Amino acid sequence: MSEKRAHSDVDGLVEEVDERSGSALAKRAKTDNSQGMIAGSITKDGIKRTSNLKAPTMRLAGHAGEVYSIRFSPDGKCIASAGFDKSIFLWQTFGDCLNYNVLTGHQNGVLEVHWLPGGEQLVSCSADKTVRAWDASTGVQVKKSKEHGSVVNSVCPMHRGNPLIITASDDSTSRLLDLRARKSVVTLTDKYPLTCAAFSEAGDQVYTGGVDNTIKVWDLRKASVFMTCKGHSDTVTGIALSPDGNHLLSNSMDNTMRVWDMRPYAPANRCVKIITGHMHSFEKLLLRCSWSKDGTKITAGSADRMVYVWDVHSCKMMYKLPGHTGSVNDVAFHPTEPIIGSASSDRTIFLGELMN
Repeated sequence: MSEKRAHSDVDGLVEEVDERSGSALAKRAKTDNSQGMIAGSITKDGIKRTSNLKAPTMRLAGHAGEVYSIRFSPDGKCIASAGFDKSIFLWQTFGDCLNYNVLTGHQNGVLEVHWLPGGEQLVSCSADKTVRAWDASTGVQVKKSKEHGSVVNSVCPMHRGNPLIITASDDSTSRLLDLRARKSVVTLTDKYPLTCAAFSEAGDQVYTGGVDNTIKVWDLRKASVFMTCKGHSDTVTGIALSPDGNHLLSNSMDNTMRVWDMRPYAPANRCVKIITGHMHSFEKLLLRCSWSKDGTKITAGSADRMVYVWDVHSCKMMYKLPGHTGSVNDVAFHPTEPIIGSASSDRTIFLGELMN
């Protein structure tokens, strides 16, 4: 996508890499994040830039193990990534993509990380059976929950309002946590291990996916299952609510993604679209999925090392982006610019500029 890319590491250096040969061009000291507007400029190859990334493709390195999760901050200026090395890395999105903080405390791999809506805090879950909250500016841990009895696979904050988060665990429970309270507020108990969780738009319902191949809709007031969405034929590894709150996207080990109509009084068959092209593998990783901010595009993790982007309405593949040398475990869209970020088992993160 570009002739050179910046390789940012925690050693205080930034390395420019030639995309064609893979050889290092130069190393220099890290600088601050200030830069002029890049979007709209023309490269020497005559390509019009569409984002303010320093280069159309940026490669971020520093994690000591597989990277499982990536999220842009609500304002798009920062990135949080987490993985097998038990750490959460915070990066600047623009300029040299500096790694400006590392959050430590988890005792096992960190499986998912999210920013709270205001951007002041982050929440994470881990194979160490804990859920933790962090101050985004200082990197200090501000809360730790140890109520789960097994691996916590997923954590998701509520979209607005009170600082509530929902979890999903191998202990077959999903817990509603209030960061202001000492213990969980509600416990949802399933018969099977849960792999992913998300809030409804109103926050009165929770969606969970698990190894029973279904997506369950829970009524938080009754702590019971309100509806079960069936269609996948293997474990559901990731779910994401559309920006308008009307549809739920799911990724499954059956090598499909499905879009579900979650509006009241929708037809009994809630599955309205089936998307294929990406791949799961024998590794059985929890590959996630996400929507673009305008709700017109979707993306998902894939074991074939590619980053895929589809048009929601036509279900046509728009991009198949190479670069990673390991499974792509999580992919996220930037909130304001045509940028996609990917986290991989090859221990790296790529930021790529989309052309339209």
